[in-house]
Amino acid sequence: MASVDTSIPEHATGAAAGLISQHSAEPAVTLYGSWFCPFVQRVWIILEEKKIPYQYVEINPYRKDPSFLAINPRGLVPALAVPPDDHGNPRKPLYDSTVIAEYLDEAFADTTTNTTTEYGAATAAAAAAPRFLPADDPYERARCRLWIDHINTRIVPAFYKFLQQDPSDASALAEARAHFLEQLRLLVREMDDTLPYFLGEEFSLVDAMLAPWAVRLFLLDHYKPGGVGVPAPEHGGENEQDWVRWRVWFDAVHERRSVRGTMSDAAAYVEVYKRYADNTTHSLVGQATRMGGRMP
Repeated sequence: MASVDTSIPEHATGAAAGLISQHSAEPAVTLYGSWFCPFVQRVWIILEEKKIPYQYVEINPYRKDPSFLAINPRGLVPALAVPPDDHGNPRKPLYDSTVIAEYLDEAFADTTTNTTTEYGAATAAAAAAPRFLPADDPYERARCRLWIDHINTRIVPAFYKFLQQDPSDASALAEARAHFLEQLRLLVREMDDTLPYFLGEEFSLVDAMLAPWAVRLFLLDHYKPGGVGVPAPEHGGENEQDWVRWRVWFDAVHERRSVRGTMSDAAAYVEVYKRYADNTTHSLVGQATRMGGRMP
């Protein structure tokens, strides 16, 4: 049974492979990831955006290698090994992509708001790093977290339900597509009508949390009759403006260097995600989708 998932290719390809080759030495932060995993890509995007010195270590999470289990007993990626504290005491690795992303945003903050930190040279190298949650506006930070939760609990599960839906059941497929698109529209309505990102001109944590699934939407076009189903321009009916706004965001995210740089070749994703499209995957995400449970 496990062989279904252990057949995944061992290495990234394309732009992601080149980026990994530049991050094989051991610096202050180590990201344990899997090239095909969108949850890993979230963290990877933040590391690139903030220019944090990091090492990337490729993990096959389906093989549960003992050396990785010693780092994260849950055996899941992403996992982040963080620096020792001021007294040299080691710290336990962090996991969960949202938690790690928020940690990186706070720990490697712009020096205009955090001039003295515990991370020494690594943080100094990232001194000009932007903040991806609004640093000076508690309400906007809270609003971002609400919509990150929407992505985690509504959009991401709807993506996998759509992808895992039996294409021979046209009614169920249409229902899964409509539900997924509605979750996207709800998020889009929170965005400014003319500016590219969730908070306007600046890329934010909300954008990073959704970007990995946005760049995987082509898999729905590939595997499901009728594809994603986003209306063509001027065919959105009463929701036309929502889809105009979606396309602005979608195009901006696709052009983001941190997003493009952390992607492998499209064909590699088509191969890996076939097990989702066939609903034969034994991943925890796939199992959660079948059971209607919370994403791991």
